Amino acid sequence: MVAIQLTVDLKPDLPREAERIKKCKGRVFALEDEPEVPRVWLPYDDAPGLAMARAFGDFCLKEYGVISIPEFTHRLLTDKDQFIVLASDGIWDVLSNEEVVEIVSSAPNRSSAARVIVESAAREWKHKYPTSKMDDCAVLCLFLDGKINSEESDCDEQCYSSATIQNNNDLSNPVELDEGQKSEPSLRRNYTVRSSEEIEKCVGGESVDVEDGTSTAEDQNWLALEGVTRVNSLVQLPRFSEEKPNS
Repeated sequence: MVAIQLTVDLKPDLPREAERIKKCKGRVFALEDEPEVPRVWLPYDDAPGLAMARAFGDFCLKEYGVISIPEFTHRLLTDKDQFIVLASDGIWDVLSNEEVVEIVSSAPNRSSAARVIVESAAREWKHKYPTSKMDDCAVLCLFLDGKINSEESDCDEQCYSSATIQNNNDLSNPVELDEGQKSEPSLRRNYTVRSSEEIEKCVGGESVDVEDGTSTAEDQNWLALEGVTRVNSLVQLPRFSEEKPNS
């Protein structure tokens, strides 16, 4: 397995990013208690300390070099490409490309690959930065050969796996059970893609009219289908044309 990095984290200390920020009178430096995290600061105020050079929002820094223009790259996939790992900087700040590839390759099954990466990152955060707050960790593993785990259920069958954990508070707060017992915190898989057949299986087999977003059952509680109704209501908003009405 050879890890191929497809993107570059646009951190403020990246030479071209730092040059743009400094030209716009912004400042780039790291705090003494976290020298490993360079941040963007206003010219005459030690705020807000943004740890990235490009972002949506953060309007106070838009005049000082923080932009929201993305970078685009292309890669032609071949038979040698086996999977793609998309993750937030909470993963890449503590795990190398090679370590992530090794974790995915050695995962017991594909559905648990993302979970194992996040758990490994959480351990590394505690080890490398014991005094820092753990950054948000989100991972999605996309397998390119189209194969799925045969032992998974219908609702679990995907060609990808994903897992998310927000910060170290999630690890320090155990879940309280009904019996008063405390269990270890666990990560949830994020099921973002569903076909119409999978939706019917996962919400009890009820059919849904996609055009008007309603269910054939009168006692439908909407659940995940509520978003369909909202989207369709937006689609059905009246459209105004520039044509003048007939007099």
